[in-house]
Parts: sequence; C-alpha cells; structure tokens
Amino acid sequence: MVKIIEKEQIVPNIHCCVVESPEIAQKVLPGQFVIVIPDEYCERIPITISDWDAVKGTVTIIFLEVGTTTQRLAELKAGDEIYSFTGPLGKPFEIDNYGTVALVGGCYGIGSIYSVLRALKEKGNKVVVYSEARSKFLLYWNKKLEEIADEVRYSTVDGSIGTKGHSHDRLEADLKAGTMYNRVIGIGCTYMMYLISQATRPYRIKTIVSMNTVMIDGTGMCGACRLVVDGKTKFACVDGPHFDGHLIDWDIVLSRRKIYLEEEILSQERQ
Repeated sequence: MVKIIEKEQIVPNIHCCVVESPEIAQKVLPGQFVIVIPDEYCERIPITISDWDAVKGTVTIIFLEVGTTTQRLAELKAGDEIYSFTGPLGKPFEIDNYGTVALVGGCYGIGSIYSVLRALKEKGNKVVVYSEARSKFLLYWNKKLEEIADEVRYSTVDGSIGTKGHSHDRLEADLKAGTMYNRVIGIGCTYMMYLISQATRPYRIKTIVSMNTVMIDGTGMCGACRLVVDGKTKFACVDGPHFDGHLIDWDIVLSRRKIYLEEEILSQERQ
C-alpha cells in the first residue's frame, strides 16, 4: 500500500494524486507508468507517471475519472492508502537532442507529457507543446508547461482559447504552413494519437505515441495489451508503451478500443 499525500480535482473529472513511494521515485524515468489498484475489489489500471521528487520520495499521477475503478480512485483523499501501486513499468521514452520537437498532449495526456518535456529540454531540444481540451476550463498545468516549453499552442473544441478544433488540426495546419519538426511525440486518447500519426506521415517525421491500451498484469504475461507494430506482435506493457505511430496497425488498435465496454457498463450498474 502507498499513502496519498495530496489529492485534488484539478479540472472536472481529471484528478492529480501525489503518493508516497520512495522506491519508485528513485527509479522512474520519463514515460514509465504504474499499475494502480485503488482497493482489493478494483481492477488494475495503468497510469503514466507525470512527475516525481526523488528527494521527497513522492510520485505524481494524473488520471481521468471515467469508469468504476477510476471513480473509486477519485473518491480517495489525502491520508488514505492505495491498495496497490506497482512500478515503474514499461520502457522510458528515448530522450536525445533531436532538434525541434512537437509534444502533443490531450486530456490526461497533458499531465503525461510534463516529465517528457522536462527531459527533452534538459537535452537541449527546442520543444513546442500542443495542449488540447474541449474548453479552456478543462486545460490544466498551463503555467508548468509554459515555464519549460519554448512555446505552448492551445487548441479547444469550442474555441474558447487558442485555435478552434483539436491539436492534430493545429499540428497539421502548422506543417502545411512550413513548420518542420525533427520529432513528434503524442500522448492522449487512442484516436488523437492515430490522427497525429496520420498528420505527420506525409512529412516523414518520426512520430512516437504512447499506447494506453488495456493492460492487466503489466508484465507481458496476459497478452491483453497486444498490438501489431511493423507486422510484429508487441505488448504495450513491456515492449512499450511507446511506439512509432507510422508502424502501428491502427485498424486493429481502433477495433479493440471498446472491447471491455459492456463489462464496464455492467460494473457501473452494479454500484
């Protein structure tokens, strides 16, 4: 079990949770995740580690309250304990001096890109962040991103701040206008990452996405998170979760997005 140090809802349905976990805080690298079980009756859910403090021994996660397990996690407060908090898992992002990098985050992915942004800047990259939400009141960590990034470009579906539309729309428009990136990294919902990969494909810009597919054990034993990359079967939990978006078989990934939807609905009805 790990103790919750801080817990708040930072925007509607998105929560920030800081836990006491010195072992993970000492080992974690950008892009790795934890498997979280709020209590003994909940399922296992993968959550990317957004930030950490090795000195204080704390780890920060951002999560979207969307199903039964994340609802239970959202109910916990500072001083409570999380039943299981396992990590760091997965391979970290490959961080190097690429030149100019576009870092795209949406929804819970905004928090997930933070540690990657920091690491990229430490390597000397110029980083342009694309941050997306349905409306300006659903954006968060704006100041934290702006303090590190060379530029933050906002997109909102309702046009309340930044450009109207989605981050992939803004990215595609920028590329068409002549903006060039040496690398693009995207973290967010599956469909957003698919569209980012499609937008960069004509320009042959290496595009890395974080595949938040359904995971169960997080060690490659169950095969629930399998996907096809460059014609080969991979497991997001151990081979990833980061893959070249141009090599992923998106038809298979998108067809599996709602594979457990019926079970989730039944779980909600039982509450």
